[in-house]
Amino acid sequence: MRIVNIIAYILVIVGAVNWGLFGLFDFNLVSTIFSGARAVGSIIVYTIIAIAALWLILSPFITGGVLLFRKKRAD
Repeated sequence: MRIVNIIAYILVIVGAVNWGLFGLFDFNLVSTIFSGARAVGSIIVYTIIAIAALWLILSPFITGGVLLFRKKRAD
């Protein structure tokens, strides 16, 4: 589950950077890469980032209030 959390966190950061670029410079990196905001590749990337964000919201509820990024120490 830690790997999924790390991947989701990276994807959400990518989405946030894309939104930052769009807000500051009116430049959408994803739509530039895939030649349009409604291109199939763009839609797939946006969907994967949205699922990652939902995972990061729901993961603490699944794991009992902890978002795990590393192994627990054995005392």
